[in-house]
Amino acid sequence: MASRLKEYYQQNIVPALMEKFKYSNPMQVPVLKKVVVNMGLGEAIQNPKILDSAQQEMAVITGQWPVLRKARKSIASFKLREGMTIGCKVTLRRDTMFFFLDKLINVALPRVRDFRGVNPKGFDGRGNFSMGIKEQIIFPEINYDKIEKIRGMNITIVTTANTDEEARELLTNLGIPFRK
Repeated sequence: MASRLKEYYQQNIVPALMEKFKYSNPMQVPVLKKVVVNMGLGEAIQNPKILDSAQQEMAVITGQWPVLRKARKSIASFKLREGMTIGCKVTLRRDTMFFFLDKLINVALPRVRDFRGVNPKGFDGRGNFSMGIKEQIIFPEINYDKIEKIRGMNITIVTTANTDEEARELLTNLGIPFRK
């Protein structure tokens, strides 16, 4: 079962981008490759049990079990040693990616307090977009009474676009509300 966003992409966005950027072939139109959701947990150095609750919350939000991330370097000022677990991440592809983006755009972002749009400066120059979320409680699956601590997460949307302009047009047509 394909999501609404995937069907909308195939029926509406591909023709619109072909017309705007004068592509001669539909295969030239940029597509979404993957969405990476990352949660950094610096406080896991003192309390490793935080990782369990963070993994549970991220699994509920994304529909996929996260992978634990370990530190690559030792940093003495943070009391961090190489190999310590300090975060978790999920890489979403295909239908789960479209379901997550649909939920993010239509349910979670409108629940952000004082939301004026997503910051358009999150492009990396190669057609990928990154944004931060300050609270995981904007997702409807998270029960506010059962969470231990409010945590943020980073969401990176990887596309096949060659320029930021193409990627921005793709994401705008998908429904991501960029700040003016």
